[in-house]
Amino acid sequence: MGSFLSSLFSPSSEKPSYLGIDVGFGGIKMVELKNETGRARLVTYAYVNMPAESLEKSLLNDVPAAADLLKKMCAKAKTTTKKTVAALPISSVFSSILNVPTTDDKEIKEAVLIQAKKLIPLPIEEVSIDTKIVEKIEKTDTVKPSTRVLITAAPKTLVNKYVELFKAAGLELMFLETEAFAEIRSLIGKDRATILIVDIGSLRTNIFIVERGIPMVTRSIATGGDGITQTIAKTLGIPKEQAESMKRDIKSMQAFAPEGDLSTILSVLVKPILEELKYSINLYQGPDSAINTSGKKVDKVIVTGGSSLLPRLPEFLTKELGINTYLGNPWARVVYPPELKPVVEEMGPRFAVVIGCAMRDID
Repeated sequence: MGSFLSSLFSPSSEKPSYLGIDVGFGGIKMVELKNETGRARLVTYAYVNMPAESLEKSLLNDVPAAADLLKKMCAKAKTTTKKTVAALPISSVFSSILNVPTTDDKEIKEAVLIQAKKLIPLPIEEVSIDTKIVEKIEKTDTVKPSTRVLITAAPKTLVNKYVELFKAAGLELMFLETEAFAEIRSLIGKDRATILIVDIGSLRTNIFIVERGIPMVTRSIATGGDGITQTIAKTLGIPKEQAESMKRDIKSMQAFAPEGDLSTILSVLVKPILEELKYSINLYQGPDSAINTSGKKVDKVIVTGGSSLLPRLPEFLTKELGINTYLGNPWARVVYPPELKPVVEEMGPRFAVVIGCAMRDID
């Protein structure tokens, strides 16, 4: 499912523990989960946050330094495996749902390749392509045969950087998938409702509309938690560090909303994100949607990522979108020592991607 390297590496028949690793602009996050009779058990974790002035620089641009940092993180966290699953950033990956007029597997492959050449904004030989069949519609007296296929393509240069990074760090990259599938695994599991996931990261916000475990709409915009922090700092005339801590402190936020209603300030802070959410929902369930052929509606919204902890954000989005919105909890299906609960809750939604990666072979 959504794996760019699965054809290169064959997973072992036994169920080992995996390291889930996310190399982002905001730093590196790592978690090791062990499969215990179908349940994910936390072995260890580590994270390194990059200073704000470094946010524009991807760690992948300096592979030796990033590999050295990964080695130190593994040593400090006392990881017990080298088997790694990592996620590609959505902003660097092309994703689309295709309709092809056949249900024959060989013909599907050929038809997808023809359409991919027209759609992907890079020469086909420069990308790694992954496909997943969403639905086959068999021929009847009134219906022609067709197949809906999810196609995902990543630049080979990017894939090679990940391979190079983990090799230099002494880790064994077993699978490389997209953030969408990792978050579906950690936040949705086997829930077959139609769910909108909103991941508010440091520099970008990723949006997925998931139908029966498949990302039907995938969007990424260049607005994230850092922009929200800057807006708070500018609006209130306070230092950026103070604005950053205020994002998670409801008392501080309410000081600027005497009536206790945070709607006004939230509408300013998350305006670009809210507009993109409305656009994505319309793309999926609007009257002219070519994606959603069954007339389904988004059943609920899950917010995740560091800035999903903005006070009253789920309530605000519920009101604005008219869809029940919840704060995602990627730790919900992970067993960990009770004494770690405060730490785990503090890390919370920021670990959705790495937990999903490490859960790859856990039912």
